Amino acid sequence: MKIRNSGGDAEEIKVEMTPMIDIVFQLLVFFIMTFKIVEVEGDFNIKMPLSAPSEGLPQEDDVPPMKISLKANGAGRLASISLNGEQFPNMQKLNEYIITIVGDDHGPGSVRETAEVELDCDYNLHYVHVVEAVTAVSGTMVNDEVVKLIEKIKFAPPQEPG
Repeated sequence: MKIRNSGGDAEEIKVEMTPMIDIVFQLLVFFIMTFKIVEVEGDFNIKMPLSAPSEGLPQEDDVPPMKISLKANGAGRLASISLNGEQFPNMQKLNEYIITIVGDDHGPGSVRETAEVELDCDYNLHYVHVVEAVTAVSGTMVNDEVVKLIEKIKFAPPQEPG
């Protein structure tokens, strides 16, 4: 359908660009001001497996895997502490033994960097004893300064008493 202009000369329709540009800039400012940059949520120390396992004897510098077993009595209190089968009377002795294992070397490739501990805790053990074990293997105080020992700590899956 064609509309005819009965008034004579056709008027030219003007599109006002200034309000449209104002709206575009307001939207642009809105999106820039509300944009939030998401930060990385932690430092993940991920080690990918090698392409093929090496078949050879372990080097003398390598620390054997350390498995700490924490056993609880019926009330959930700590009954025994063992590291790879060796018994310790308390967390202080465990800490001293860990210090002798990791030594004083620091930096890349050091024993402190490569050592790893697995905690195997009884199902009904009080949480405070687990925290004490993590503290004993992860650091110590020397002259009012914290000295890091082992940073790689993992937990064995909990097993309900059968």
